[in-house]
Amino acid sequence: MAHNTSRRSTLRKIMAGTASLTAASILPTLTACAQNSKESMSELKGNINHAVARWCFGDLPLEELCQQVKAMGMKGIDLVGPKDWPVLQKYGLTSSMCNGAELNLVDGWNDKQFHAQLIKNYTEMIPKVAEAGYQNLICFSGNRRGKTDEEGWQNCEEGLKQVLPLAEKHKVTLVMELLNSKVDHQDYQCDKTPWGVELAKRLGSDNFKLLYDIYHMQIDEGDVIRTIRDNHPYIAHYHTAGVPGRHEIDDTQELNYPAIMKAIAATGFKGFVAQEFSPTHEDKLGSLREAIRICDV
Repeated sequence: MAHNTSRRSTLRKIMAGTASLTAASILPTLTACAQNSKESMSELKGNINHAVARWCFGDLPLEELCQQVKAMGMKGIDLVGPKDWPVLQKYGLTSSMCNGAELNLVDGWNDKQFHAQLIKNYTEMIPKVAEAGYQNLICFSGNRRGKTDEEGWQNCEEGLKQVLPLAEKHKVTLVMELLNSKVDHQDYQCDKTPWGVELAKRLGSDNFKLLYDIYHMQIDEGDVIRTIRDNHPYIAHYHTAGVPGRHEIDDTQELNYPAIMKAIAATGFKGFVAQEFSPTHEDKLGSLREAIRICDV
């Protein structure tokens, strides 16, 4: 709050000191800045397919977010369910990671008590995803609740094998997200890349892969670039955010995102990298534009 007050006070002083400037002298500069911004966003290199998570900008109406995303050169919005797909389609955007079949983050495939409902949900959702022309549908391991790694693997395998044939038929990929269990999601089982990769190997299907969340995995295991290089065949999607804090991916945080993006591109990855940070700056869309600029390698 004190920071915001100081900022407003500073702006008032600046405005008072520059009151003598005419509108004619200011307008060309503002127009040039806006034009440069539009040009820079329209010249994305094409090596990364950019997207953004819907929930991070939940205070914006979806129509407005779609307009802004399109203007920035992005191709998709993550974590959008069927009721909002027509809005994305109106703007030529993809639901880059569909949701709506999962129960929540803690009740997942690693617990048999949830299998019946999950099987029903995914059996209904997979054809909808395919019919809309999308490919990725998110899923979660759920919390351990005392289960060993082996118990978690066996339960996930047993449940997921009941819906994977349908996913394969419809060319939909079930994508399990890696989440940190140290800070944000205590007790979550799929909290490290090796655990997720082992499950993928046991399932043996190209229609089950991982969502490698760079923020989460920096917290729980680090060694991000080597991990991506070694495990990229099992990764269908990426999320970003700054560490620590899950905020802007600027120079206040520890990850070298241009280097990470170059490593992702070098694997031949053709999926989406979605920004999933909680903006703290007053100009939230400005933060998003800057994140795209940083990640567009």
